[in-house]
Amino acid sequence: MEISSKENAAFFSNSIILPVDHSSFKSESSSSKERQSCCGGIKIFLSALSFVYFAKALSGSYLKSTITQIERRFDIPSSLVGVIDGSFEIGNLLIIILVSYFGAKLHRPRIIGAGCLIMSAGTFLIAMPQFFMGRYRYERFPSIINSTDSLSPCLQEKNQIPHSTLEKSQSKINAGCEKEAGSSMWIYVLLGNLLRGIGETPIQPLGITYIDDYAVEENAALYIGCVQTLAIIGPIFGFLLGSLCAKLYVDIGFVDLDSVTITHKDVQWVGAWWLGYLIAGVISVLASIPFWFLPKHLPKPEGRKDSSSSSEQSKFITEDNKERQKSYQQHVKIAELAKGKFLESIFSLLNFLPSLKNLFGNPVYFLYLCASIIQFNSLIGMVTYKPKYIEQQYGQTSSKTNFVIGLINIPAVAFGIFSGGLIMKKFRINVLGAAKLSLGSSFFGYLLLLSLFAMGCENSDVAGLTVSYHGTKQITHFEQALFSECNSGCVCSKNDWDPICGENGITYISACLAGCQASNGSGKSTVFYNCSCVGILKSSSRSSSAVVGLCQKGNECPKMFLYFLVISVITSYTLSVGGTPGYILLLRCIKPHLKSFALGIYTLAVRVLAGIPAPVYFGVAIDTTCLKWGSKRCGGRGACRLYDSRALRYVYLGLTLVLGTGSIFFSIAVLWVLRKRSTPQDEPISASRRGTGLTKKRKDDFVNSDHLIQTTYWPEKETRL
Repeated sequence: MEISSKENAAFFSNSIILPVDHSSFKSESSSSKERQSCCGGIKIFLSALSFVYFAKALSGSYLKSTITQIERRFDIPSSLVGVIDGSFEIGNLLIIILVSYFGAKLHRPRIIGAGCLIMSAGTFLIAMPQFFMGRYRYERFPSIINSTDSLSPCLQEKNQIPHSTLEKSQSKINAGCEKEAGSSMWIYVLLGNLLRGIGETPIQPLGITYIDDYAVEENAALYIGCVQTLAIIGPIFGFLLGSLCAKLYVDIGFVDLDSVTITHKDVQWVGAWWLGYLIAGVISVLASIPFWFLPKHLPKPEGRKDSSSSSEQSKFITEDNKERQKSYQQHVKIAELAKGKFLESIFSLLNFLPSLKNLFGNPVYFLYLCASIIQFNSLIGMVTYKPKYIEQQYGQTSSKTNFVIGLINIPAVAFGIFSGGLIMKKFRINVLGAAKLSLGSSFFGYLLLLSLFAMGCENSDVAGLTVSYHGTKQITHFEQALFSECNSGCVCSKNDWDPICGENGITYISACLAGCQASNGSGKSTVFYNCSCVGILKSSSRSSSAVVGLCQKGNECPKMFLYFLVISVITSYTLSVGGTPGYILLLRCIKPHLKSFALGIYTLAVRVLAGIPAPVYFGVAIDTTCLKWGSKRCGGRGACRLYDSRALRYVYLGLTLVLGTGSIFFSIAVLWVLRKRSTPQDEPISASRRGTGLTKKRKDDFVNSDHLIQTTYWPEKETRL
């Protein structure tokens, strides 16, 4: 076996790097063609993988942008929306071990293509409930809905309502109760997102390792950075698509838009959330096409021909002798299909536990895994509820929120990831330097995030919730505070949410609770008059009026929102710089033949311990800050209508910072282990040694980096060195 290994090593090095005798090896011209084929092949795969990353990122970010829309459409709390968001990770959990461990043996490009088709099917499934459930119904006082009956918002007696109107209202409620089961159709959204997770599984572990196997070693970091950077374009388009769809009414094409009495600025507005999923599904189908025409293997680059163990396939493929090199692909197919495929699978299963033990026995891999899990808990929770935070904290619409995130925040993340890869290549940073860069970006990023505590807005003045009916700040919140002497003569429901803005700048939950006696106009232009509760703070109660909708937040809020955007962009860039160095650290701290498996376990751990629970417990924590819950048509608690801004800020930012601080401690431990094992050979290349031997030195640095971390001996190591 030793002789065979040496022969293979000699074959790989001589067949491309050196021009030799035509009778034994390839000619110089064929060697040049092979180099061009390798370069072209990896670039085609790089382009196809980038487009797939774009497609999956677009659909994933679009889901984030529709969180509040789905919450209102299905009338569910944030915690349940978190479960829907986490179902994507559950889909990954189902098959990621099998894909990452056995995927290296199979046709990796075609597996990625099949995953794209499954991902598109899940995206289409998410949009399906819109076509099977009833039209969206929002709460509005009857006179606002173009009613011919002139009603007083403040109903002194129930029999004041005309009998015909009461019958119509009751019939609508009964019809709504009969279709109440339609609200449970959020389950299809959950299942569709689950299917998306299954389809996305092979893209990262198989795609990244394919690039790392066939790219020139010194270009691997730049290629990975390019893939991740181009993938950021997906979220840009995803949030911009979310912004566009949020302006379109949910039932566009199904109802007369002139009959809609609310605008996209209304808190009850639901945009055409389903439309973006149809577009994302089509893009995923298109992304799958190139992978069905890509080869299973690419020629090895010159700088890596001397390594028989660097390829994922080297563990599974055996070459009998160098004379078979012309029929190499046929030999592999015969060996797999006719001789040893079944026994090979059994052997792989038997090696599963030892491989797992090998990974977790590596202290650098284990500590970096712990740091990543905690940090992704922080980032996933923050990103999932960032649109909701901006809407509730700064009083922005869903459309504007998604537009700002897509056009400002996401490009900062893209630039940060690309900068990380560029820094790694330009300064030729080794594993130790990558760990330092990753730690530094996390530390300064979370330090900047700390300043956002001072950039929040105060609660909107809502009578009975945040202020009393006399305008004084309210400390405790309880349902009876919604009623006051000014509306004691009215028959009002505490469950209604049809806010109006009084002339005094205070928002009232409904025109009835504001004590309004009359109204003029219809639809969006309705004006209420003689509102007794509005008149408490005015000299003349007869001139008190109110309009439909919430009052604007304080004058300082727009300025705070601007400060928030600036700090948020800088923070996003700073945290993203450490992304590519972290990937390189992960790839270089494990044995070459375990790269796919290690990335799969890494992805699995992040999905299970961060992707699934983070949106759920962030949602539960955010729900605790709700001041006013909506009510379902047939009873039961619906979606939250109003949050406590101060409590929301402390919960949202506090959870993010606490988790981020925990990840920094584990990153420090990673750096400590690397420093403890470092040797003088691991120092960066000095300026005096740069020159003609630069390429060889680069290779030696990576070999030394592997030796730094992988202290355990394995047979292929001799061949590689």
